[in-house]
Amino acid sequence: MTDPVLSISHANLSLDGNAGRVDILHDISLEVASGETLGLVGPSGSGKSSLLMLMGGLEQASSGVITALGQDLTAMNEDQLALFRRDHMGVVFQSFHLIPTMTALENVATPLELAGAKDAFARAAAELEAVGLSNRMDHYPNQMSGGEQQRVALARASAPRPKILLADEPTGNLDETNGAAIINLLFDLRDRHGATLILVTHANELAARCDRVIRLRDGRIDSPVAKAAE
Repeated sequence: MTDPVLSISHANLSLDGNAGRVDILHDISLEVASGETLGLVGPSGSGKSSLLMLMGGLEQASSGVITALGQDLTAMNEDQLALFRRDHMGVVFQSFHLIPTMTALENVATPLELAGAKDAFARAAAELEAVGLSNRMDHYPNQMSGGEQQRVALARASAPRPKILLADEPTGNLDETNGAAIINLLFDLRDRHGATLILVTHANELAARCDRVIRLRDGRIDSPVAKAAE
């Protein structure tokens, strides 16, 4: 049996808020195999997005151990985590997080340039073409629809060829047609680059395409890991 691409052992997450310390995740343990597609589902406030942030090192666990590609994320500082994400992870958010003063091409090329890629703009152009935006490369985010902006975000996340692709409600701000297109693009990116895909979703049709589904409730894994519906 091969080592998991990502492993979480007895992870807890608590954050300080205005009303005091809030416990968000409780004793989470799971493993994700290389090339697997894992869906995280559950009601709002159940901890899905927080768990995804732990997986990406965007939140630090209060206790427990999180390893990705054999590296202990819980032992890294912020700079080390940023470099690890740059080299090994792609992250897609519900709200796109594009740089408004950059064109689509520049948005996608930026992480490649930061990683020292000599062909950053050529690769960015190829990735935008792959998501159907060859005619929008010179447009700025405010000149594009929500669906087009999410395609740019997908291209930016996948251009560095990440081994792990994390997506937080990638269809949450889109209508049904654009949402369906983004779902297809996500799985196409996974297939083309061989990435492990972990996603948070409320969309049943997206969860149904995952290899496994984990349901969370009140910061805990609510049920045994379930096989997604066929």
